[in-house]
Amino acid sequence: MSESKVFEARFGVGQRVPRKEDARLLSGGGRYTDDINLPGQAFACLARAYMAHGLIKSIDVSAAQKAPGVLGVFTAKDFDAEGIAGIPNIFPLKGRDGTPLKVPFVFGLARDRVRHVGQAIAVVVAKTFAQAKDATELIEADIETLEPQTDMTTAAEASPLFGDVPTNVVLDWFQGNDEATNEAFAKAAHVTRMRLDNNRLVVAAMEPRAVVASWDKADEKFTVYSPSQGAFGLRGALCAVFKLPPQKMRVISGDVGGSFGMKGQPYDGTVATMFAARKLGIPVKWCADRQESFLSDHQGRASLIDAELALDKDGHFLAIRLKGWGDVGAQVTMMGPVSPTAVLSSNLPSVYKFGAMSVSVKAVLTNSVPTGPYRGAGRPESKYIVERLIDQAARETGLDRVEMRRRNLVQPADMPFKTVNGPVLDSGDFPGCLEDALKRADWSGFAMRKAASAQRGKLRGIAVSTYLEHTAGPGKELADVRFNDDGSVTLITAGKDFGMGHATPFAQILAQQLGLPFDRIRLDQSDSDQLSGPGGSGGSRSAVASSGAILNVSQKIIEKGTQFAAQVLEAAAGDIEFREGNFRVVGTDRQVNIMDLAARAKTLKGEDGAPLKLDAWVSHDTAPATYPNGAHVGEVEVDPETGVVEIVNYVVVDDFGTMINPMIVEGQVQGGIVQGIGQALMERTVYDDQGQLITGSFMDYCLPRADDLPSFDFTARPVPAKTNPLGVKGCGEAGCAGGLPTIVNAVIDALAERGVTHIDMPLTPARVWEALQRKKAAYLDR
Repeated sequence: MSESKVFEARFGVGQRVPRKEDARLLSGGGRYTDDINLPGQAFACLARAYMAHGLIKSIDVSAAQKAPGVLGVFTAKDFDAEGIAGIPNIFPLKGRDGTPLKVPFVFGLARDRVRHVGQAIAVVVAKTFAQAKDATELIEADIETLEPQTDMTTAAEASPLFGDVPTNVVLDWFQGNDEATNEAFAKAAHVTRMRLDNNRLVVAAMEPRAVVASWDKADEKFTVYSPSQGAFGLRGALCAVFKLPPQKMRVISGDVGGSFGMKGQPYDGTVATMFAARKLGIPVKWCADRQESFLSDHQGRASLIDAELALDKDGHFLAIRLKGWGDVGAQVTMMGPVSPTAVLSSNLPSVYKFGAMSVSVKAVLTNSVPTGPYRGAGRPESKYIVERLIDQAARETGLDRVEMRRRNLVQPADMPFKTVNGPVLDSGDFPGCLEDALKRADWSGFAMRKAASAQRGKLRGIAVSTYLEHTAGPGKELADVRFNDDGSVTLITAGKDFGMGHATPFAQILAQQLGLPFDRIRLDQSDSDQLSGPGGSGGSRSAVASSGAILNVSQKIIEKGTQFAAQVLEAAAGDIEFREGNFRVVGTDRQVNIMDLAARAKTLKGEDGAPLKLDAWVSHDTAPATYPNGAHVGEVEVDPETGVVEIVNYVVVDDFGTMINPMIVEGQVQGGIVQGIGQALMERTVYDDQGQLITGSFMDYCLPRADDLPSFDFTARPVPAKTNPLGVKGCGEAGCAGGLPTIVNAVIDALAERGVTHIDMPLTPARVWEALQRKKAAYLDR
């Protein structure tokens, strides 16, 4: 085997190559935004509202301005005076009647009213952070308390929270066919109905939001250090806010400690810090503490859906109908209410054949922290709805829940299959994933394990859920390859790694295509000034988008290299072939390695007399959506005396098409499942009737820990996608989609023998115990 073939076997596509960045990050070598310090910088602190809804009569900052070390104090009046724009929305959604999404004007600081606890009302800049924080306590805000709207169902009909939006319903979303759906329900042999609450969640990324901003007065240009999901996208949003052209805005995103959708937009801290830096003419730094994160990071999920499933006498799905609400909080964020509306409905059919569907969701403003995309962004919600309905329908009809799924699955022979809502599924073996998962989980042996649990006084439950995600659709993605003088190769993409591990799989693709030394490839996604094209990460698009871009740029490099090699080898370009990292004259042993050619090309002259470069870049038109899918089986034990749930077994079989790096894929799946477990069993953001956040710290908001988790049995049953050249399917959010319904259905299966068939998430010990006690009391009262 040739040296390059040995190399490809070790580092090519499909190999379990360890992540490049782990040694650096695990040894404390990460460089996050809060690690950035600029000469002469000052520090910002935001004064935040203590009430959920109030009319701002005045804000007196005079005492704060005189406090020790204070350099400036700014409010919305200062923003208005300089024409700062509102934070934009990038999803032009339209409602049932074609009415566009209503986006009330909101920028970095509260203008006329405060609309949620924690909304920023002023920013203080001082020589030290302690001085800035102390000065915020001196700000006197005269705010008249107004009645808060904390319930999305009643807020829809309440007085509007914004003067420039006539109603709190900013979008009346609809997708489907009402007539066909109503006809299907009219002829159904059975209809299952459930009200399903997708609990609001705190994102809780490891790294809090932060920004360091400087303003170059001579060039009239910002330099902004901030975590993001793509420096290109954040630059565009900030340019819109400050009304600047792209060349006047530089965004640098170094290491990012998690996002899950939350860091995909600018926030109050970003805008306020940048404003202060420009106003004062010095660098300014701000970093949120964890309490601020609870009060001002956008939150996730938060929908309430009345769901109905119509079946014929044999358990076939005739139609599905949803009506409900999505809570967008006190602001339409940059990505807006896309999760409980467009993404929910586009993902609803999953792996099943439905005759008809109808989805009506009102996106409603409330006096709470704004919501936005959170890992899966509507996909886990849709799977939770469908899979809960199926298990309940099986329970009500007496049909076997696995058999009901089997009867309704899209079959491999049906591909390409046009779903009831329009998208065309290109690939997949849904029955195969289901059967593999059942076998690996020993589904047939569950009865014996249940009996053994009963002998120990425990209730045991098991559940299977299938899922399919409609990942992010077509767009643009950059791939820019530069051969450096030190013998390294820099790959620049506009997508951003915020924990996914891009450096390794992207290098695997590039190394395989061009025969480059894997260990010499460096990934750079940090600096918008280095980005020659658009792109970004989100919606499980990174592998699909960037792999296509890397393949494109590789071909461009081969074409350029062929011309260069013809000069070096003194042959006609038509006689040059590229194989295993070498340009070779066909039929001879005369060749030049691509790395040597890149170095030698710089000694040659082009037609314009300039040195030649093997460097190349492309702005790639990305492939259509992919459809990752799979089946999860979860098994739990419940202690009826305490309500404590223990996950005792978890099996997942996934189809992600071609897996560039199976080890990284498995890690992504495990992380997603854990977040699904968190929502299912313990996480919930709670407000009181005055809009005060009750779960405002990790003392009150529970996240899953290692000892809450089982070992995960992961295996793949890949069917390559036909929508992109490598055949990859997005994997970053899939674990949430399968994990959420699986855990809830398993717990309900355990409790069903005691008469409990539904509990709203999270299924905490208290809720489980209370549900069992209610059923016990009802039984004794009969």
